[in-house]
Amino acid sequence: MGTAGAGWTRAALGTGLALLTGVLLTGCGESGAKDGTTTASRTGSGTPSPSGSPSPEVTPPEDLCAQLVSYWSREALDQDSYGDYQSMGLSNGQYEILVKVVDAARAEEKRKGEEAAELLIDRRARELCAERYRDGAPSGGPWQ
Repeated sequence: MGTAGAGWTRAALGTGLALLTGVLLTGCGESGAKDGTTTASRTGSGTPSPSGSPSPEVTPPEDLCAQLVSYWSREALDQDSYGDYQSMGLSNGQYEILVKVVDAARAEEKRKGEEAAELLIDRRARELCAERYRDGAPSGGPWQ
């Protein structure tokens, strides 16, 4: 009886391994969309990305600068201080832009109101960041 039980266990183990191998190999194939295209053909590269979706585009530095400065300018507009540039994720140069934008926005808010200040923040942040990055990344070290 001991021999029959051992044979059955080996057979079950072999079947289990075969099933597991089949499942793993099936999972490694390219997934297809409902339209029959594969991941590789949808991305256009011929090579699927690890997540099965196209890689995200890189945000240009002047756009990233404008987004950061606009965000933190709105935060600083309601406060008496600007905060620490490093905790905001800004470089020293971006922080200088922030100070200029907030100063101008505060003056604009007094003259024309909150909505005008909001518009000024977006416009000035975009202008000053575009000027800063017009020749590519600024020199002087990563903090600049």
